[in-house]
Amino acid sequence: MTLAKPNIRVIKSCSTLYLFDGTKLIKTYCCITGSNSGDKQREGDRKTPEGRFHIVFKNPHSKFHLSLGLDYPNMEDANRGLAQGLLSIENYNQLIHDLKNGDMSDETVQNRVWKTPLGGEIFIHGCAEGRSSTAGCVALSNPDMTELYALCPLGTDVEIIP
Repeated sequence: MTLAKPNIRVIKSCSTLYLFDGTKLIKTYCCITGSNSGDKQREGDRKTPEGRFHIVFKNPHSKFHLSLGLDYPNMEDANRGLAQGLLSIENYNQLIHDLKNGDMSDETVQNRVWKTPLGGEIFIHGCAEGRSSTAGCVALSNPDMTELYALCPLGTDVEIIP
């Protein structure tokens, strides 16, 4: 199957990931999310971020079967981090630069974007079997993740809602 305009919606309260092609629902998957409710605010809060994101990295060698990396933190999160004093102006400026210009397949860029006090390394990944929650990612069963991974290219829109 090939999708012209794949996009994903995750509804955390329903533990459901919806795959669309444009506005047409293609498939529904059971998923698990962070062990704590609410929108991610900082590293270690075990919350899955809420908002609009994009797939910026595909990892075929993930320790969680396969994984699709999201652009969390994004510009909105960087602005929040600066306003709340979680990021210094230097960290903020570097994060904004990397979000606008960085190659997320580069491990150095990944470390600068994903390893801030805001948290990061938010993925849609496999290995949900036998688990009830994640540290903040969205997890599917391995067979479902194999299917989703093949259907979603870089740039795929992802919306995560409570």
